[in-house]
Amino acid sequence: MCAASVSRTARLAAPNVLVTGGAGYIGSHAVQALAAAGHDVWVFDNLSAGHAEAVGRLQAVFPDRRLTLVQGDITDGAAVTQALRASAAAAVMHFAARLSVGESMREPAAYYRTNVSGTLTVLEAMATCGVRHFVFSSTAATFGEPQHTPIDETHPQVPMNPYGETKLVVERALAHLERATGLTSVIFRYFNAAGADPGGLIGEDHTPEDHLIPRAILAALGGDPLRIFGDDYPTADGTCLRDFVHVSDLADAHVAGLRRLLAGGASAAYNLGMGDGVSVREVVEMVARVAGRPVPHVMAPRRAGDPARLVASSQKARTELGWAPTRGALETIVRTAWQWHTRHPQGYRTRA
Repeated sequence: MCAASVSRTARLAAPNVLVTGGAGYIGSHAVQALAAAGHDVWVFDNLSAGHAEAVGRLQAVFPDRRLTLVQGDITDGAAVTQALRASAAAAVMHFAARLSVGESMREPAAYYRTNVSGTLTVLEAMATCGVRHFVFSSTAATFGEPQHTPIDETHPQVPMNPYGETKLVVERALAHLERATGLTSVIFRYFNAAGADPGGLIGEDHTPEDHLIPRAILAALGGDPLRIFGDDYPTADGTCLRDFVHVSDLADAHVAGLRRLLAGGASAAYNLGMGDGVSVREVVEMVARVAGRPVPHVMAPRRAGDPARLVASSQKARTELGWAPTRGALETIVRTAWQWHTRHPQGYRTRA
């Protein structure tokens, strides 16, 4: 068993955790939350979208925690196994994935290769090492076009795009793996992650940037005009309706899910959102208000694979995990994102 070198007492107190994709946007905020909760963390990331600087910044503010970056790819089973052995991890948080809806429509094979095959490689390495707890970053895209809102965990899962489909394949596989191996898992289906660490330490840095709020901010800062994909949806102002949740609140939920598993809790799936739908136009207006300047934008055709409305019911997470998001107001989300992007105009290449 790979984790045999860690005493049972140490595990129960604050066990080591391996975080795949932990140098990325949501993953790095989860690493921050884990370190704050007393865990030593091994970050396994190929750095194709993640940033070593994020891990370095976190280590600097958590000197009593060991935050180790291992560069590797989740499709490399030997590398994952080696990282599990080195970390003596009791659990894995899995964020490493491709996650652009539009790209998944153009390159579905790449999404199946990374999101399905890569995740199964991680799970096989966990079985080899005797690691039985898995926290999985899934998505609201598994639901497809809503049949009712808000969307709770009983809603049918009928994805409209390869991104959502690949995440659903893994969700279904986890139930079979639990029966076969005893693996326990917590699945988080979150809606629209947004914002940045309120302290300004880490934030969102994608190339190219695919998310609405940072694209609107970059447009306000003089970048290319924001493209709004579709203004003919069946919504009040014709633009898509989305449920935005602060990335640090998401990170807190992941720590709560981990605690559930480590305490012997059963596997479960949770939706994470604020329960309030905000239109694309409303986001643009909020960015303009926070920035104190207009957001140049142009209309574009609908983007393939985008449902009109995605709004969550997170009551189950609130009840079972005690999850209580504290940064959910749209203004708070936009303001933390604005602070990050204005202080880091070149992302992590900007000196802190």
